[in-house]
Amino acid sequence: MTPQLQKQLFFSMLRIRLVEEKVAELYPEQEMRCPVHLSIGQEAIAAGVCATLYPTDAVFSNHRAHGHYLAAGGNLKAFLAEMYGKATGCCQGKGGSMHLIDLEAGFMGSAPIVGGTIPVAVGAALGAVMQGLNKVVVVFFGEATTEEGVFHESANFAALKNLPVVFVCENNLYSVYTGMSERQPLGREVYALAKSHNIPSFQGDGNDVAEVYQMTAEAVQRARSGGGPTFLEFKTYRWREHCGPNYDNDLGYRTEAEFQEWKVRCPIQRTQAQLLEQGILTAQDLDEMIGVISSEVEEAVSFAKSSPFPDPQILFQHIYA
Repeated sequence: MTPQLQKQLFFSMLRIRLVEEKVAELYPEQEMRCPVHLSIGQEAIAAGVCATLYPTDAVFSNHRAHGHYLAAGGNLKAFLAEMYGKATGCCQGKGGSMHLIDLEAGFMGSAPIVGGTIPVAVGAALGAVMQGLNKVVVVFFGEATTEEGVFHESANFAALKNLPVVFVCENNLYSVYTGMSERQPLGREVYALAKSHNIPSFQGDGNDVAEVYQMTAEAVQRARSGGGPTFLEFKTYRWREHCGPNYDNDLGYRTEAEFQEWKVRCPIQRTQAQLLEQGILTAQDLDEMIGVISSEVEEAVSFAKSSPFPDPQILFQHIYA
């Protein structure tokens, strides 16, 4: 991995973090009227996975989509405008946080229905094969999605048809407030579920962006060369509440000790320390990155707030293909 790539991955993670921290700061103003699911703490997966893709590849996401959208090359101004329900948003203000899309970036869309985008992603991979396109499809989802029947049907079909799809499971240990031990048998690893469908399946550290990148690069190359689907499980941890901008350790479904244990493993601080130690990143580089991102974020916020609300008539547009 070149120093340039390492800095690129770090910048991508830092950008996601600063954008979402800005969303968390602004959300209490009550001008963003959509639910918001932040990926703070999970940035390495979005950055590492999307850096392996070509612009012609396709990405599908779930309710926790901000990081995926930004890492895939989605438009920041259109993202924030969508958060504010404005006509300049990526869904014309009709979708909000959980319905992001940017076809130019290959970001085919996100949806809040658990597992809802998995069969669509598999269908897109089938379509690419039928059209003779050299396209890889990536679909992000949480570990609870593997408890849905649609995951197993889609995985079986992808394996049967040898489709170029990479299943990326972000295992942050919780489905809203319910931990793994209450949802799945003890001792069973999530990636073993995909392995049972005869799909090459691997587990990695979702807070190590270099490991995420390398594992995904292998999976993407396998798909691109006709080797079929791969399932990647990355273990990680969300810092803030399931839905909303705040911290929720006071609710008791997870302990403060557990939170602090994972916070020490922050993907951004971890990578930053490594790059500084290796001389790949300097303090000046870091300051410049923060300055560039902060300026971009402030400009995007200003754009979003000053944009017009959509005409009510657009509610009746794009209902049918």
